[in-house]
Parts: sequence; C-alpha cells; structure tokens
Amino acid sequence: MDKKISIITASYNQGNFIEDAILSVMNQEYSNYEHIIIDGESNDKTISILKKYKHLKWISEKDSGQTDALNKALKLAEGEIIGQLNADDYYYDNIFSEINDKLSDQFVDGIYGNLHYVDKDKNIIDYRIAKSHYFISNKFVSKFICFIPSTTFFFKKSSLNNNISYDNDMNFGMDKDLYANMYHNKFIIKKIEKNYAFMRLHENNKFEHKRGVGIFISDVKEGIKIYNKFSRIKLPINFIGLFIYTLIRFILKCFGFIIFNFFNKKKLNKPE
Repeated sequence: MDKKISIITASYNQGNFIEDAILSVMNQEYSNYEHIIIDGESNDKTISILKKYKHLKWISEKDSGQTDALNKALKLAEGEIIGQLNADDYYYDNIFSEINDKLSDQFVDGIYGNLHYVDKDKNIIDYRIAKSHYFISNKFVSKFICFIPSTTFFFKKSSLNNNISYDNDMNFGMDKDLYANMYHNKFIIKKIEKNYAFMRLHENNKFEHKRGVGIFISDVKEGIKIYNKFSRIKLPINFIGLFIYTLIRFILKCFGFIIFNFFNKKKLNKPE
C-alpha cells in the first residue's frame, strides 16, 4: 500500500530555484503525496510560481525563520511519511516508491541517502556519500555532527510526539537537533546507499554562509545547546565550552574521515 508522503518546504526569496523543487516532487511516479510550502512573505517571484501549481498547500506570512516555517508545515502534514526539501534543492526522479517500501519496515523510523552538490545552474560540483556510522555510537556523534543530509531524510510521522520537533531556538542546527533527539529516543534510522537529492550551493545558501567565523561561533554555540540538552555532563557556553566542543567535533570528523575513506570501499552511484 502506498503511504501518503508529505514534503515540507520552508521558503523565502528562492524564486529562482523553487520551481525545480516543486517539479521534482510533482514529477515523481507516485500519486499519494502532498507538498506543503511555508513562505516567509517573499518579495521576489516566489508567490507567482506558487500560484501556478494548484496541488500545493502553501502559506505566505511573516515568520521567525526557517525553523518556525518547518514546524508550521509539520502541523499541516497529513502524510504517514515526512520529508524535508529545501526550496533551492530538488529530488532525484522516482524515489518515493522506494522510500515508501523502506519505511514499511515496522522496525525503521527514518531513512536517508546520498546527494549531489550542484551549482545554481544545476551543474554537479561534488558527490556526498553520507556516513552510515562512526567508530562510536551515532547517538553520541549526532550531538556534534549533522551527518544526515536533511534533504535526503524521510521519517514516519508516527515517530513525532510533543518532545520531537524542530527547536525554534535553532537557526543553523535545527536538523542536527532533530536527529540527536531521535537518536536519544532510540529511533532506528537507516542509511540507504542511493542518491536521493541534489543540494544547490549558491551565494544565498545557508550552508555557504556557515563558513564565516562569526557564523561558525554561532553554530558551535547551538551545538553546545544540543549537546547539553541530551547529555548528563554539561558544557559551559563560553570559551572553554567552545574549545571542548570544537575539539571533540574535530576529532570525530578526522576519525570519521579516516575510517570512511580507508576502510569503506562503497562507491556512490553517479547520475545517469
């Protein structure tokens, strides 16, 4: 039986790209879906594009940012399976049937796959093979590293409860917080060795903006909040805490890189 899939998208001034996202959902060979777009009162051509597609569920109103928009979309979602698609990203063709099949397993709460980085013109820049595990538990690592690409992540709506949603206090780390919360609650999240999505890198992409020093510090502070939320031993949000958290994250990334590149021989399937 084809479960209903709800795709949620937070949008603000991505009129140059959002139609690719809409079409990548609409053109799936899968009929039981809905696409919910929460727009933060864009002042570009976004609204005119949204009006073109009658199947969309969309709202355009002021919000407090991406996280707020995602939580609004979650409340509207009616599907048994939920996926988060950024307004400037887009899906691979015909992946929904497989996602439905994988999440028919009663022992699996969520799945994620690999992705490709593309430029604003959809030219492939790089491949990302998402890690399935580290040398220690994913539950611990999830407090430091967002190793699940959000635009490839799908999960059962039944997994949600009053304790699991996007934290409105998070600006950069809302995905990491969600995954850490799920691992903390012993959810089973499975890596699928398939390409699920394309992530577009451009000058207005939040991923690109995280490279600045000030943004990096803000990101680490959010990381400490996530760590403290799901850990008995707390870190102070000061220089010492920033240093310890950054050091642990650096060590995890280094060991993860070594193990993945020297011991994991799996290859990413290139696009046709």
